[in-house]
Amino acid sequence: MASHTLPLIYEQLWRPLGGRLLMGARGPGMRGEHEIALRMLTLSAGERVLDVGCGPGNFTRTFAAEIADGLVVGLDASRTMLARAVRDTAAHNVAYVRGDASALPFQDESFNAICCFAALYLIEQPMRAVSEVVRVLAPGGRLALLSSCNRGPVPASITSPFVRRLTGVRMFDRNELTDALRDHGLSHIEQRVEGLAQFVAARKPL
Repeated sequence: MASHTLPLIYEQLWRPLGGRLLMGARGPGMRGEHEIALRMLTLSAGERVLDVGCGPGNFTRTFAAEIADGLVVGLDASRTMLARAVRDTAAHNVAYVRGDASALPFQDESFNAICCFAALYLIEQPMRAVSEVVRVLAPGGRLALLSSCNRGPVPASITSPFVRRLTGVRMFDRNELTDALRDHGLSHIEQRVEGLAQFVAARKPL
């Protein structure tokens, strides 16, 4: 992710190809992913939105168009990704921050909606990142995740080390993320599995 070349091909090649490998030919494409994210987050004008692992800002810019005078913050650990995001973003209601998803540099309950698509499986401490996301989500706030999903009889504890060694992607057991969100007190948890990927939506109680 520190590569200077990857941001140039991320939106048009690397990210769509990764989605196809995870979700299969019948899974949603990039446009479908944007639609799913918007449906999960139900954004309104004036809200504060956090895009965790924003990369070059493709989802960040989509959210900015939905919230009018609100604020979207895109957070990523990669300088090169953020540099591309800044170059490609003209919206006045977007800010980009370089930071660690496992130690978010924001106060408690700062955001009305949080998205983390295609990033959690790359984070070194994903469950700590989940805790941080819940911490900065305001009461009544909505969360949308897209991550990997282990399938079949062999548990992720066995398959994940092999997959991660080959691809850098961690595999989560089917109920691992939903159980973690439930343990953190979130409600209205919904999961949609597509191939080796999962979309998870949740809300923080008022």
